[in-house]
Amino acid sequence: MSEPIRVPVLLGERSYDVVVGPGAVTSIGELLPERSPRVAVVTQRQIGIDLDPGRPHEVFTIGDGEAAKSLVTVEDLCRRWARWGLSRGDVVVGVGGGVVTDVAGFAAASFHRGVPVVHVATSLLGMVDAAIGGKTGVNLPEGKNLVGAFWQPRGVICDIDHLSTLPEAEWRCGLGEVAKYHFLGGDGIDVSPGGDLTRTIARCVEIKAGVVAADEREGGRRAVLNYGHTLAHALETLGGYDLRHGEAVAIGLLYAACLARRLGRIDDGRVQEHRRVVVGYHLPTAVPEGLDPDAIVELFGRDKKAVDGLTLALDGPSGVEVVTGVDPGEARAALDDLAELTASTH
Repeated sequence: MSEPIRVPVLLGERSYDVVVGPGAVTSIGELLPERSPRVAVVTQRQIGIDLDPGRPHEVFTIGDGEAAKSLVTVEDLCRRWARWGLSRGDVVVGVGGGVVTDVAGFAAASFHRGVPVVHVATSLLGMVDAAIGGKTGVNLPEGKNLVGAFWQPRGVICDIDHLSTLPEAEWRCGLGEVAKYHFLGGDGIDVSPGGDLTRTIARCVEIKAGVVAADEREGGRRAVLNYGHTLAHALETLGGYDLRHGEAVAIGLLYAACLARRLGRIDDGRVQEHRRVVVGYHLPTAVPEGLDPDAIVELFGRDKKAVDGLTLALDGPSGVEVVTGVDPGEARAALDDLAELTASTH
């Protein structure tokens, strides 16, 4: 069994470590601010992890599922903290997957205008993406993650022992994000049963940490971490079907490849490489039936990256880049291209 790996996220005085590996949760005491006397542990009942941070603490549970990523949840959590007497000198610890770390991080950023936070990621999605980088947020009926804040954690723990009981659906959700890293410099990533899971997760973390360090607040380069997410967020906003975030991202990766090919940025071979990775992880490839393509493209315009017309992260000769001013007609036609691609591979 491999030893835990520490991956630094280099942000000057806000730098912190991500500890990845078996038994990594034993490092929790090292990541908590020394002067924080009490710990507010935010989790969900279904997580089932009894964390002892070694200091006086209180557990605050939030609802399950994506529906819990809401302003209602944040208000309820902050009011419970207020009644408990949480101060800026205390610390919040989010224990769970992406929903928990997003809600706990945003609430911590907002309460008293900023309380330190440490994340203990318990899902593959949280470990390779959601818990790292300081982006926090909740959803509105009009779109995903439209309300949030940048609030860097003091540290992140990715204890792979927590993955042993992860439901298959949650594992697949994380695989969609792992698939993304294949196209952001993650050649050789391997999550097969015989692979070294600690090194695989650490490699994903290294890629994200490098992008975050270069562009902490998504002023440019960091938006490549949303590769595949423009369509994914549109699908999640439209809803009405059984599709998890990582599965939506997988479809979004194939769509982005089809659009990049239509714009002359990549060739057929690169599109097939995207398909090979997505299919290799046994992830879905097609947009759910019955969705209005025009409604999907309309939602692209609400994406947070859309500051200069339709804006998407797209593959190209120099790798994945942020492309602005994409013609809506081309974006719509690429949905047809995706349908043809997936129909020909079934």
